[in-house]
Amino acid sequence: MKVIIPLAGFGTRLRPHTFSKPKPLMNVAGTPVLGHVLAMFRDVEVEEFILITGYMGEQIEAYINAEFPDIEARFLEQKELNGQSPAVLLARDFVNGPLLIGFADTIVETDLTGMHAEACDAVAWVKQVQDPRRFGVAVRGEGGYVNRIIEKPDSVSNNLAVVGFYFLQDGARLMDAIEKQVGGHMQTKGEYYLADAMQILLDEGMQMRVQEVDIWEDCGKPESVLHTNKHLLQHGHDNSAAVVARDYVVMPPVNIHADAQIRDSVIGPFATIGADCHIDGSIIRDSIVDQGARITDAVLAQSLIGRGARVKGRFRTFNVGDESELGFE
Repeated sequence: MKVIIPLAGFGTRLRPHTFSKPKPLMNVAGTPVLGHVLAMFRDVEVEEFILITGYMGEQIEAYINAEFPDIEARFLEQKELNGQSPAVLLARDFVNGPLLIGFADTIVETDLTGMHAEACDAVAWVKQVQDPRRFGVAVRGEGGYVNRIIEKPDSVSNNLAVVGFYFLQDGARLMDAIEKQVGGHMQTKGEYYLADAMQILLDEGMQMRVQEVDIWEDCGKPESVLHTNKHLLQHGHDNSAAVVARDYVVMPPVNIHADAQIRDSVIGPFATIGADCHIDGSIIRDSIVDQGARITDAVLAQSLIGRGARVKGRFRTFNVGDESELGFE
């Protein structure tokens, strides 16, 4: 089985952080989002990961080579950011069998161990949501199988949102459908979405079932990154038991890098502190402070602090990019 992970987008909703690093490398609960995504496949025998990079793709490649040297990884560059389907199509020459597709800002918890024995042609992972209008939705027909996938529907009548995770028995068949989609200029709201390629296959008789997920965490916006951080700290990524806090107080759950230097402070709950951070006289909760940041005499809540940023003497919510300064006269 091969796995395609598209991750070429600009991540505009996460600026200013994504001016200097790609969205999949945002630190969440002590690990870049991409690391959490790859961990989803740890129980699956993957022949090759195909990563579709673009914006600052060299950082993605460097991260994979450094942190996942044992996986088979292929990097393909999407030079024209014209949608999900063209991104997947870049892998056409390397896909000829079972295929999993997952997006780099989506973390789901589901059992993938049975994919080798899957009876259906395809599987779409879904979750019920209150407002599905910014997602794709799966519509089931006779027998419970999917007969339509609608990208960004105008109504909320069908709330079974596709979480950006698909399995197909025949990856080459999907590539054929994408070529038909792009060749016929089949777009939704000006973009080539994978849902429309899936609809081509459904119209041709592909049998697709849905599999509901218990957990679906999105890392596309600041508030959702913090929500994901909170969830992960509550479920396996709290390292407070291993933290030696001599000059400060820890309120679990937290993830504090061993190289962080902290004194006269209260950290947590739901705080992630990166490597080489210097924190003095501060209270930090429900926030992510990235590598090398310096926080002095500050109270932070629901904040994202970028790499190497400096924050001093403020009590409010921050979204501070890399190498920035706040509160220094």
